[in-house]
Amino acid sequence: MPRGYYGPMPNPMFNESSMQRAAQTWAPPSPSGRADAGSIAATTAAGQRGTFTIPPVSDGPVSTWQGGVMTAGGAISASLVLFVLLLATAAIGWTATPSSVLPDGTTAISFPMFAWIGLGVGFVAVIALAFRPQLARFLAPVYALAQGFFVGAISKAYESAYDGIVVQAAAATIATFFVMLVLYRTGIIKVTDKFRRIVIGATLGIMVMYGVSFLMMIFGGSPTFLSSPSLLGIGLSLVICVVAAMNLALDFDLIERGSAAQMPKYYEWYAAFGLLVTMIWLYLEFLRLIAKLRD
Repeated sequence: MPRGYYGPMPNPMFNESSMQRAAQTWAPPSPSGRADAGSIAATTAAGQRGTFTIPPVSDGPVSTWQGGVMTAGGAISASLVLFVLLLATAAIGWTATPSSVLPDGTTAISFPMFAWIGLGVGFVAVIALAFRPQLARFLAPVYALAQGFFVGAISKAYESAYDGIVVQAAAATIATFFVMLVLYRTGIIKVTDKFRRIVIGATLGIMVMYGVSFLMMIFGGSPTFLSSPSLLGIGLSLVICVVAAMNLALDFDLIERGSAAQMPKYYEWYAAFGLLVTMIWLYLEFLRLIAKLRD
């Protein structure tokens, strides 16, 4: 079974902190698109004090609206664009990953270097957007394109070892997305502060576990509990899939709160980026889980 990959993982703490930072520096414009009238105390040339009225001022719709505000529809459109870009490069990554059947009947995969480069570029984009979400409309497409190469290559590796696993993992990911969307929209799952803290804590715990496992592999260790088809390994994968699914609820909530708060337009791309990261993570974990079950 292919193992040792550490695919993208969302960090909902980045989403929350970026929204707080943006909210502190952004105020939605008034519907009239004009500055409010006011008054100011000043001294005339003759030395007399007085209060002067400032009339309403409009400097045009472009500068007043600063590019517009976030909408749920805009975030959905941005998400579709990112998924199309991801699938396009995933197809390239798939076809560029050669496989061959060895004499003993096993399949050998030559994992292309550009797939690892794509993974690295995606990681850099995640870190950059965590601190500069206003760059999302530029970096989110870069992330989708770069990450697509890795997703396509790792999918080819799994498919070579387990026939039909990619369709199964993709179907499970899509089904989970729609189930979570229905549960969220119907109010069965409510994203409260307590819910958000639990999901964030669980996600960070998984990130730490992956980081420790990666360090173990660098120094020659073998974290078999991640890839082992034992009850512990399968149970761990199930827990990770559940946490990833709960992150979808946080993504839905981020889109809803952002549009309600009239966040700046670029936040549509940032929310779409967060949703894409979660979907990739969920898909990769389903690949791992199904592989364990088939073993």
